Amino acid sequence: MNNKVDVTWTGDMSFEADVNGFKIVIDADEKVGGQNKGPRPKPLTLASLGGCTAMDVVSILKKMRVEPTWFNVEVDGELTEEHPKYYHKILVTYTFKGENLDMEKLEKAVSLSQERYCGVSELLRKGAEITNKIIIL
Repeated sequence: MNNKVDVTWTGDMSFEADVNGFKIVIDADEKVGGQNKGPRPKPLTLASLGGCTAMDVVSILKKMRVEPTWFNVEVDGELTEEHPKYYHKILVTYTFKGENLDMEKLEKAVSLSQERYCGVSELLRKGAEITNKIIIL
């Protein structure tokens, strides 16, 4: 299976990415010639990781009959100092709300996502240390 993303320059430092028929504007900060019309490329990588693992966790928890009333994934990436700057440390925080949430099941769902199912995590792990944290509110 192949995926294709089309990225078209729209002027200055702004680009429009076509991802599965959805348009995403990518731009740079004004101090480097952008107009701040959209997110930067590197944080979009973190969003991809967050979305990938969140979808896995929800799917796995449904199979375990665990239903949080609210769920959030926060991804915090630390960039290297030198160019090419890349995320060398990533912390993924999973936050859940709900009644009678079983920490063991939450941990298992997160572990299965990170170690078996999330392809974005697998890709990023080749260059970054990825750690996880689970919070139940």
